[in-house]
Amino acid sequence: MVSIRLTRTGAKKRPFYHIIVTDSRSRRDGRYIERLGFFNPVARGNAESLRVNLERAEYWIGQGAQPSERVTKLLKQWRKTSAAEMGAAPAEPAA
Repeated sequence: MVSIRLTRTGAKKRPFYHIIVTDSRSRRDGRYIERLGFFNPVARGNAESLRVNLERAEYWIGQGAQPSERVTKLLKQWRKTSAAEMGAAPAEPAA
C-alpha cells in the first residue's frame, strides 16, 4: 500500500518534515516515491512553515494512497491557507 506521510529531517530540537509518498512498509526516513512538500513546525517570522504540491497530493490520493492523520490535517490547513490567499472558499478534497 502507498501512503503519504512525514519524514523527519533537521537537527536536534529543530525538526523539519518533508511530506512524502512512500510504500507503507518503508522506514520513516527511508526510501520514498515522491516528495510533495514540507512542514516546518518551528518556523518564525516570515519563514514559510508549510508548502504542499496539492495537485500531486490529490493525484496520489486518487490512486489510492492513504495520508496519515497528521498529513490529512496539513493538507486541510494548506487548502484553507491557499484559498484565503486566492480569496475563494476552500476546495473540498477529490476523494
